[in-house]
Amino acid sequence: FLKSIENHKVIAFYGKMGAGKTTFIKAICLKLGVVDNISSPTFSIINEYKTSESETIYHFDFYRIKNISEAFDLGYEDYFYSNSFCFIEWPEKIEDLLPENCLKVSIEEENNIRTIRF
Repeated sequence: FLKSIENHKVIAFYGKMGAGKTTFIKAICLKLGVVDNISSPTFSIINEYKTSESETIYHFDFYRIKNISEAFDLGYEDYFYSNSFCFIEWPEKIEDLLPENCLKVSIEEENNIRTIRF
C-alpha cells in the first residue's frame, strides 16, 4: 500500500463507523515513522504528527462537521496543498474540496473480514 501512495499526498478513507479507518491510518503512520501518539481526531478534527525524519503528517476526521464551511474555517487548503501527507476520515463531508489527485480508499467490513480497495 505504501508504494501506491507515493504519488498521492491527500488520501481519503471511506467506510462505515467501525470499519477500521483509524486503525489502518495508525498502521500507515507507524510505517511512515511517526513518533507521536496516533489517535483519532474525532473531537479535534485534525491531528498533526511528526515522523522520525521531522516530516509532518495530518490526520483529519470530518465526522463532526455540520457543513463544508467548517472545512474552510480550518484552512483545509493550507493542509491539502502543503505537500505533507493528509489522511482523511469521513471525506464524504467535504467531497467537493478534495484535490483532483486525491487517492480514495474504501474499507468495507463484513463478518469481521475487511476489504480494502483503492
